[in-house]
Amino acid sequence: MGKRTEPHNVCNMVNGEWQAEVPSGARMLIPDPMNKNNAPIFTLPDTQSSDLDPFIKSMKACPKSGLHNPLKHNERYLMYGEISRRAGNELKDRAVAEYFAECIMKCVPKSRAQALAEVRVTADFLVNFGGDNVRFLARDFGIPGDHVGQKSVGYRWPYGPVAIIAPFNFPLEIPVLQLMGSLYMGNKPVLKPAEKVAVVMEQYLRLLHHVGMPKKDVDLLNCQGPVAGELLQRAPIRVTQFTGSSRVAELLSKQTNGKVKVEDAGFDWKILGPDVQNVDYIAWQCDQDAYAAQGQKCSAQSMLFCHENWVKAGILEKIKKIASKRNLEDGSNGPVLTHTTEEIHAHKQRLLEVPGARLLFGGHGLTNHDIPEQYGAVEPTAVFVPLEQMLKEEHFDACTSEIFAPFQVVTEFREDQVALVIEACERMSHHLTAAVVSNCVKFQHRILSNTVNGTTYVGIRARTTGAPQNHWFGPAGDPRGAGIGTPEAIKMVWSCHREIVVDELIPDNW
Repeated sequence: MGKRTEPHNVCNMVNGEWQAEVPSGARMLIPDPMNKNNAPIFTLPDTQSSDLDPFIKSMKACPKSGLHNPLKHNERYLMYGEISRRAGNELKDRAVAEYFAECIMKCVPKSRAQALAEVRVTADFLVNFGGDNVRFLARDFGIPGDHVGQKSVGYRWPYGPVAIIAPFNFPLEIPVLQLMGSLYMGNKPVLKPAEKVAVVMEQYLRLLHHVGMPKKDVDLLNCQGPVAGELLQRAPIRVTQFTGSSRVAELLSKQTNGKVKVEDAGFDWKILGPDVQNVDYIAWQCDQDAYAAQGQKCSAQSMLFCHENWVKAGILEKIKKIASKRNLEDGSNGPVLTHTTEEIHAHKQRLLEVPGARLLFGGHGLTNHDIPEQYGAVEPTAVFVPLEQMLKEEHFDACTSEIFAPFQVVTEFREDQVALVIEACERMSHHLTAAVVSNCVKFQHRILSNTVNGTTYVGIRARTTGAPQNHWFGPAGDPRGAGIGTPEAIKMVWSCHREIVVDELIPDNW
């Protein structure tokens, strides 16, 4: 991709048919994010409002009771267990894993280790739900009734036609985990991937077809945001799962009248507690959490609260030294796909206006590169802001505004300022991941009992990033919050509770 004069043409998929062109003929060109002088890495349909009728018809063909449910087409639970097993085994094949890693790196540049880890987590998830584990998701429960012949049974019921709007930063892992969860539970999803990375999920759908998934089970819609919004208005979409910015999440909540499951922006914090140990390791983990994949993770470390003991131990200087080694050549730094360099600099300058704020490191644009102008290209950056100044009304919003880039805010606190740290966490608007880096049980308990982040890591090895397939990942404190990866997350996001009360026997002496 990006080397051939004729780029790959990504297709739509609707009602079991690949759609190379939409009736309007509109297409998008996706530039090479590393080299503006290269040919586009791929093209894709720029589906317009006038092109949506086949997608609307496809969604209308799916009943509210889904493609399968506990009382209908039970064999499909077994079918998806086998599809999941086969797809996972395919992704564990070295050649296939390398292929998807290359696709990921070409669309959203990150290190090979990061890209391969994304493929590995996806493969492990798929294998986890092989065999009987899909039907185990639909396990029901019964309660004895008031008299002989009566009982109530609680079922996990699909929604039927659903939508998934996926982000760019994990172009395989996030959409696959949500897509497969929706399919396991009996729904028919229309998937709208981020335009910049659409080729990844197109290729994954082709893999699913290869391992036995019926082609009519998933529609793939390539379009821009407003057109996706129109589909949600015109088609009988029962629930929309969205991963992305908080601004779009709020817009979708209004458009869908609240029928949305959200995993949106996370301004994620890390607190280094009073007990200093393993400073070199903690510095390495802080760099990973803040700057791996250019900070373009919903779980990236956005704010670092350092107990004064860690500052005295030289943690900030160690993070600076590690971050300074990131570069374009080995993929440890790269383009920012959602902000320009100018926008990142403007955010930095706003923070430096806070009294006492200072630039710890970074803060400059990259040089000697061919990254397209519409993308950002900056050094890993950290701005120190005094805690008491940050908490002031006129500064707090700026200090806690997420910027999807290699950028973090750092502050310091004393033992008598822990309450101020808790206040800052309380006032933040989104609560996805967090880390309490401490083995001090008393300190851990004080922080954990007064915060709400949905996925919180605790202990001296705590991190904010690295969401694998073996634990819940999602926000807390929001009734729209969507989890990912676990049986609990799949059941919560992709099914609803249905109670069927059975009353079969009329007594002779009624």
